Amino acid sequence: MAHRPLMTHPATLAGLGAAALGVTALVVSIRARQAEKDNPPTGRLIDVDGVRVHYAELGRGEPLVLLHGNGSMLQDFMSSGFVREAAKSYRVIAFDRPGYGYSDRPRSTIWTPAAQAELLRSALHQIGVARALVLGHSWGASVAIALALDHPEMVRGLILESGYYYASVRADVVLMSGPAVPLVGDILRYTVSPPVARLMWPAMIRKLFSPAPVAATFAGVPSEMAIRPSQLRASAAESALMIPDAVAVQGRYGELEMPIAIVAGSGDKIVDVDDQAVRLHRELPTSSLHVVEGCGHMVHHTAPRDVMAAVDAVALAA
Repeated sequence: MAHRPLMTHPATLAGLGAAALGVTALVVSIRARQAEKDNPPTGRLIDVDGVRVHYAELGRGEPLVLLHGNGSMLQDFMSSGFVREAAKSYRVIAFDRPGYGYSDRPRSTIWTPAAQAELLRSALHQIGVARALVLGHSWGASVAIALALDHPEMVRGLILESGYYYASVRADVVLMSGPAVPLVGDILRYTVSPPVARLMWPAMIRKLFSPAPVAATFAGVPSEMAIRPSQLRASAAESALMIPDAVAVQGRYGELEMPIAIVAGSGDKIVDVDDQAVRLHRELPTSSLHVVEGCGHMVHHTAPRDVMAAVDAVALAA
């Protein structure tokens, strides 16, 4: 007697799929809570207009504000050799930007560089900083520029490291923006995105540092904190905002009148040095350009003294 193949009802398959997603979301949530337990806040938590902001300080002297890049957190700067050097001469203040580390990112706000600059302006006033040197790395450079454009009285000088200043065709932006899409993105970042990000992490970090090797100091950046669902949403949203913001602001660079140092790694695989750093330097004749040979995107880890020299040059010029 022939046996008929077992058929699974579509509703049963859907139920199994939903159950699998539910289990995955539970595991992701547990791992995110464990990451926060293993990596408690290293600095101070303050309330700024109803938004929790986390920052850390080291050293004394003139304030030097540090703004990290997309997908990162303040440990990126605080663990680097650059901060140890800078803290000898400056009051170094590193922020977790909205949605990263332990800073909140309310959905009621579209966190453009200008919106983040406004929040950080209020945070700086709250901790007694009226004027500072501001260093922004990668996406943080856009926030630093927004702060200088909208509140020039607060920015004594700018240090822009590995920034993205001019719009270009970027296929990776579309691929990385998925977790920011409402509903679909929420499902992704609690199910598929964290394990995928965990698998891709080593290769991504090598690309960030290439052509230089990954610096030992980067071990201080907790990867499990970076792939929490909340931080993946922030990172995806900033990927989606990157090109539109460059389009919106690139016509205003001529308004920047404070001393500016533009820092870039000659082998940067994330942003094109000629199309971004060199082009900005040409547009701002009073700026200084510091292209560090043999470096990639993470100059403050690979060549901290070169970044320190750029900071000192801006401080002297100011």
